[in-house]
Amino acid sequence: MVREGSSIDKALAVLEAVAERHRVTDIATATGVSKSTVHRILQSLVEWGFARPDGAGGYEPGPRILTLAGKVMSRFDPARQASAALRALHDRTGYTTHFAVRSGDEAVYVDKLEGRRPYQMHSRVGMSLRLHCTAIGKAILAALTDDEVLAIAARTRLQPRTAATLTSDEDLLTHLAAVRARGFAIDDEENEPGVRCVAAAVFDHSGDVLGGISVSALAMDASRETLEALGPEVVAAAREVSQALGAPLGLASNR
Repeated sequence: MVREGSSIDKALAVLEAVAERHRVTDIATATGVSKSTVHRILQSLVEWGFARPDGAGGYEPGPRILTLAGKVMSRFDPARQASAALRALHDRTGYTTHFAVRSGDEAVYVDKLEGRRPYQMHSRVGMSLRLHCTAIGKAILAALTDDEVLAIAARTRLQPRTAATLTSDEDLLTHLAAVRARGFAIDDEENEPGVRCVAAAVFDHSGDVLGGISVSALAMDASRETLEALGPEVVAAAREVSQALGAPLGLASNR
């Protein structure tokens, strides 16, 4: 619903509604805008190329939306969109923070802020990470279906990195169910001995998982309980990034 009397809000609400609804009556119901006003706005959108008649008495998105979207996406940098939330998370926790994006059966760090600690983490921008044994990786896997997870597991073979690495399909699926339930994933020395991380998934404009944000520290500096307590903060930061990337409103950090 839009604010009463705001013509710009009404026009934007109608434009957004056209993406999912075609009939004037349905658009009016979804937006709370009168049918006469919806019809008038649609005529303007057609003139501008942002909508077009669908041939069945309704309307659909016009070609200018694709043109505009193409121009925007050509300049779209996920790392830049995530930088403010990543910096805020870093400043609040004092630990190293990462943003990584999925690339096939792995993820790649695209941003890192070193923590305010007397040590540095081994990670670096451009480094790839496995999905089954890292916090960001497991947050990504938890946003996929079990069938998708099993397909990835079959290709990567769930190679052990430490004694704590999950290496069986059954254990991984059980673990991911718990990740989905709480909304964040923890790497408890599963990828590198002496290192713990907590992460939450980041989603893109289509609602698909794009990557994840994490907080990392040496195990001697951050207990598992400490990272569990930080989980909600990481989830909130990931949700902020998802929204900056255009993810559907109300989308949780893990589905």
